[in-house]
Amino acid sequence: MNIYSLLNDSTILSNLKVQDKEDLLNQMVDALSKEVDENQLKDIRESVFEREEVMSTGVGKQLAIPHGKVKSIEKNYASFAILEEPIDYNSIDGEPVKMVFLLAGPESKNSTHIKLLSRISRLMNSSAFRDALLECNSTKEILETFNREEERYFGN
Repeated sequence: MNIYSLLNDSTILSNLKVQDKEDLLNQMVDALSKEVDENQLKDIRESVFEREEVMSTGVGKQLAIPHGKVKSIEKNYASFAILEEPIDYNSIDGEPVKMVFLLAGPESKNSTHIKLLSRISRLMNSSAFRDALLECNSTKEILETFNREEERYFGN
């Protein structure tokens, strides 16, 4: 499964304005509202916030990868945001966060969830890729950039 296929125009939030980490996570979960029903959205929100309480998903390099596993969903869902202004996220490197990739997966498919998190991490570890994303001016450009990078990196 590729990352590109998890994203679409409604799940990409470009130049997003947020007040703080809580506002950010809520907006990223809300971006999934066209993909899941109201109860599933509530379950995703709870899972993501519970995971964040265990340990910050701010992985460094101005990136956060909030995620959660949910009983009520059968497939993986994702949203991606580039923030208008970086925010404090309690990241492992102490730096503010500018890009966020949220992943919600079914509780029953733990290995797929871990593989997707690993794939996101490998993609986002490239400074050239992060720079290319920051230069995008539309959701379409962001999608195309993800697609190109996955084809280059994984040969999809």
